[in-house]
Amino acid sequence: MSAAAGGQDDEAPLRVRFGDDGLMPAIVQDAGTGRVLTLAWMNAESLAQTLETGETWFWSRSRNELWHKGATSGNTQGVAGIATDCDRDAIVVSVVPAGPACHTGETSCFHDPLQGDVGADNAPFVMLPDLEAIVTARAAGADPESSYTAWLLAKGIDTMCKKVGEEATEVAIAAKGGAHDQVVYESADLLYHLVVLWQSQGVSVAEVAEELASRRRSAG
Repeated sequence: MSAAAGGQDDEAPLRVRFGDDGLMPAIVQDAGTGRVLTLAWMNAESLAQTLETGETWFWSRSRNELWHKGATSGNTQGVAGIATDCDRDAIVVSVVPAGPACHTGETSCFHDPLQGDVGADNAPFVMLPDLEAIVTARAAGADPESSYTAWLLAKGIDTMCKKVGEEATEVAIAAKGGAHDQVVYESADLLYHLVVLWQSQGVSVAEVAEELASRRRSAG
C-alpha cells in the first residue's frame, strides 16, 4: 500500500475520513489573524507527524512524498490547534508561522484576489504578525540611533510602559472628543507600542489572540 493510499479510517488519528486516494484537504490558518495561509493535503502519516512534532507535515501530490513545511526554507509552522469539519473529511490547522507560507515569499498563498478584498493585506489585523516580525528583526540588531523601535527596546521596560500609557491616554482623549479619525490614528500608535512591549516580555501576537479566543469559547 502506498504512503498516499495508506490513510484509511481505521488507521487515522482522530478518526478522520480520508478520501479514496488516502488524502484529505488541510486548510492552514494563521492563529494570530485567522488569515488563510494555504491549502495543502495530508494523509494519515503526515497528520500523525504533525500531531507528534507540533509542526505541519503534508503529502506532496506532485512529488509523491511526505513534506515537512519549512524543512528547506526555514518557514516552519508551529501548530496551535487542529479541527475537523462536520463530516471529518477536511481539517483546519491553526498555526504560528515562522515565515511566509507561500513559495513566492508572500505571507499567504491566497494573495491574488479576483474580486474585492478577500485575501488582501488589509484584512482585519492581518498586519499585526507582520509588525511583530519587523519588531523582532529590529530587536535582533538594529541601531538604536537610527531605529525608533530599537531605541525603545534599548531604553527598557520603564520607557516602554510609559509610552503605552501615553498612547492609551491619547486614544481616550480622542474618543472623549468624538474625533473618529484621531481615535483610529492613536489606536494604531497604541497597538505598535504594545507589540514592542510584548516583544520585550517574550509575548507573541498569537498568544494574545489565543487568550481572546479562549474567552470567546468560555462565553459560549
